[in-house]
Amino acid sequence: MTQQRDYYEVLGVPRNASPEDLKKAFRQQALKFHPDRNKESDASDRFKEVNSAYQVLSDPERRNAYDRFGHAGVSNGAGGRGFDDLQNFGGFGDIFDAFFGGSGRQGPSRGGDLEFEASVSFVDAAFGIEREFELDRLESCERCGGNRAEPGTELSTCATCGGSGEVRRVQRMVFGQFQQIAQCSTCSGTGQTVQTPCSNCRGRGTERRRRKIAVEIPAGIEDGSRIVMRGQGEKGSMNGPSGDLYVYIRVQPHEVFERHGNDVLTEVSVNMAQAALGTELTVPTLDGEHEIKIPAGTQTGKVLRIRSAGIPYMGRSKRRGDQLVAVRVMTPTDLSDRQRKLLEELADSLGTSDVGHADDGGILGRIKDALS
Repeated sequence: MTQQRDYYEVLGVPRNASPEDLKKAFRQQALKFHPDRNKESDASDRFKEVNSAYQVLSDPERRNAYDRFGHAGVSNGAGGRGFDDLQNFGGFGDIFDAFFGGSGRQGPSRGGDLEFEASVSFVDAAFGIEREFELDRLESCERCGGNRAEPGTELSTCATCGGSGEVRRVQRMVFGQFQQIAQCSTCSGTGQTVQTPCSNCRGRGTERRRRKIAVEIPAGIEDGSRIVMRGQGEKGSMNGPSGDLYVYIRVQPHEVFERHGNDVLTEVSVNMAQAALGTELTVPTLDGEHEIKIPAGTQTGKVLRIRSAGIPYMGRSKRRGDQLVAVRVMTPTDLSDRQRKLLEELADSLGTSDVGHADDGGILGRIKDALS
């Protein structure tokens, strides 16, 4: 098969198929194309294709990537336990042991992960801050504590499975007899039934609540960084562990400062006389105003450095980057008669011998050199 078929088409399911629909379809296709039963020349390839489709679509994260980007989104392989190497399995019965055998009892399961995008200012990202955000998530029901039963009542042992959470069925097939162990449909594999469901959560054991979450944003964090908060996601079923919360940081741009690694770049303008004679100016920094000296003869694009006035390095180090101040010499555009006369006299006294011979790499070149 030279061209990969659509995975939904391979399993014969619609794009909105539920996990149970996927599992059922996989069973049917695995039975149909397993080489122990199907002797057609392409059976092995078709079986591998069915397995690859199921491995991708049964994984929520990989299924989402496939829905968005197709085969390119899952090109690194199906992941999980696959059947591409058929020699790892003794025969067709091993397939049923792997997929239809084992315990059908359902224990506590981990809750889902949550994602949240937090917007912070440039300065807060530089120095760190604790922010409080609100989000909706599944939590254990406060009334029943996740027990699912109305307080004062008890859970009962499931009469269908006797508390095991599973039921066994023996079926005869053309290729032999096998025993299928399935999850009990009465208690959903828990082994217990709720006689009087909790009036708050209606027997689910969880409820959706709006919570305020404090997020510690470390100093020096960059735009697009991710903070993982373990156990702050949604509550698992049957009092299982909670998932994680992923906080994605979006740093707002600043009107004065521009970040380059841990250095901060800003710009200051001076007039021709200040550039020629030199001057002192007050410039803004992340720590407040700072006085710098503009050397005589400064050209546009000259970069001055203020040590340790940049972005702190993340971690426990007290190191900080520098602030780079790019100087721009402004040429006047609206001269008075006196100013024009003075400039003409200056131009005559300076002459034109050096005009047009400067070779300093340009403004951008000097700034890039300072940032490197």
